[in-house]
Amino acid sequence: MELAGLGPAPFAAMLLADLGADVIRVDRAVPAGLQLGTGERADIVNRGKRSIAIDLKNPLGPDLVLGLAANADVLIEGFRPGVAERLGLGPEECRARNPRLVYARMTGWGQQGPLASVAGHDIDYIALTGALWATGRADEAPVAPLNLLGDYAGGSMFLVMGVLAALLEARSSGLGQVVDAAMVDGTAVLTTMFTAMAGQGAWDLTSRGTNHLDTGAPWYDTFVCADGKWVAVGAIEGQFYAELVRLTDFRAGQSDADRFVQPGRDAWPALKAEWAAHWRTRDRDDWAALLGGTDACVQPVLDWAEREQHPHLRARKTLVEVDGISQAAPAPRLSRTPLGIHRPPPLRGEQTREIAGELGLSDETVQELLACGALSQSPE
Repeated sequence: MELAGLGPAPFAAMLLADLGADVIRVDRAVPAGLQLGTGERADIVNRGKRSIAIDLKNPLGPDLVLGLAANADVLIEGFRPGVAERLGLGPEECRARNPRLVYARMTGWGQQGPLASVAGHDIDYIALTGALWATGRADEAPVAPLNLLGDYAGGSMFLVMGVLAALLEARSSGLGQVVDAAMVDGTAVLTTMFTAMAGQGAWDLTSRGTNHLDTGAPWYDTFVCADGKWVAVGAIEGQFYAELVRLTDFRAGQSDADRFVQPGRDAWPALKAEWAAHWRTRDRDDWAALLGGTDACVQPVLDWAEREQHPHLRARKTLVEVDGISQAAPAPRLSRTPLGIHRPPPLRGEQTREIAGELGLSDETVQELLACGALSQSPE
């Protein structure tokens, strides 16, 4: 079950729904007269879920949630620390009803620490870990990588990993536990490779945009082409760089040492300028046709519309259309128990009566709860 919120907690619940979990989203009560429709149907982060609308401020509301928790394997909440406890829905209350429950908490700063109760967003969390500072070009401002790094890579993915680990452990112990997933923690873990490379003398932690993977190298960056579109170049290893040089006729007529050997850092700026000029000699799609199917490690930078037509994504069905909405197909792929989108995003409270019935509540009781506002059902 998921206590409705925004950002990485709902996304984590979506991933679990894609994996086959029956996810019940506990939404806020539907205000009287509210017309729900295409907006909620298009919120594909809620795909695969069912929705029950409960007024948590109604005296009867929290007990309905505890009733759901009593039969759940996992509860996901993304409130600030202390909010769930004030609602009477903290780990102690929920696990008193169900000792096997995995209580998964998603926050930016974590449950403890000086900033635990402070508001923030992805850009704030990745700022403190050094990840934001390290992202961008030399002598330019750091660039936020959308909200992919803190919210979803450092947040949702680590929450799901913790949930699955706790569920696996509960098989032997018979007990659940609390998963404290903080975006600041997850993002810090994601920087591990760069710390390791620095310790080996292969990464300069004091500079941005001067290293192999941060746009410093001539063979790992994006370059504008003759038509104003872009290619992404990732020919890191020597053999791939040599293939790139050979196929593009870069520095044609010069010696092999000048052409095929990757020089040291001192030569990178000048070489990068040469490559930039070379990439401007042809259109993006011409370069893609020449290099896209080779080990030169070059691909076109596609926009949202163009990605729909790329042959590889189409062959793998990486993107699927459900109810007229194009979206990423569930991942990863499992051979025996394939993932799937099991239902469209629900309207808020669309399955209220259905889920309330699964709690063992009679039709008469459900009607009374609807009448007093503890429950609400989306308009039919």
